[in-house]
Amino acid sequence: MEKIAKIGVKAPTRDAEATRNSILDAAEQEFAKVGLWGARTESIAARTGVTKAMIHYYFENKENLYRAVMERLITRRTAELNSLHVTDLPPGEAVAAILRNILDHASENPNVVSLLVLEALQNEGRYYCETSLGSLYGPLLESLKRGMDSGEFSPADPLHVAANLVGMCVFYTVSRDNLKNLWPEGTDLLSAEMREEHCSITLKMCMAAIKR
Repeated sequence: MEKIAKIGVKAPTRDAEATRNSILDAAEQEFAKVGLWGARTESIAARTGVTKAMIHYYFENKENLYRAVMERLITRRTAELNSLHVTDLPPGEAVAAILRNILDHASENPNVVSLLVLEALQNEGRYYCETSLGSLYGPLLESLKRGMDSGEFSPADPLHVAANLVGMCVFYTVSRDNLKNLWPEGTDLLSAEMREEHCSITLKMCMAAIKR
């Protein structure tokens, strides 16, 4: 009887959430490399070790998978920025904390920056605007406005200021394969030492640009 009972027991199924996240991780890499247009479901399946049918089971099609990648990216970044609790900080400290976070995240996650650039070039921001875009820029805009109101920062359109500050923080990472030619051959622009030097210099430049 015991043997019969064991025969009837089903093998443990693969954890659905782990499988979904594995697919999203592989898809993020693929989309960061070639964007939505160039990405192939077969390549994503090969990256993660699941079948193409499994990807369709979870996401139905490539466009929905891309949406899910973007949504996860924005959700994670929003949580990271909210964890800084910048509303409790003076404007200068708040902006510095946000920019440092952006600099660190860009250098530690170059795929994310590449994905967002390709989203702008290929899709004109169509999928980016479907996400909670305001949650990403909200803390920076709020901190800039507080600084301008108090006289700590030079008065200017906060949206333009925020866009320029973020641009200064991510350009180095997204253009690293071009910029590496400015340094001696073999220099790793994303090494710990180079990243720290870049972050320190960029943060000083950003803060000097907005101070009154």
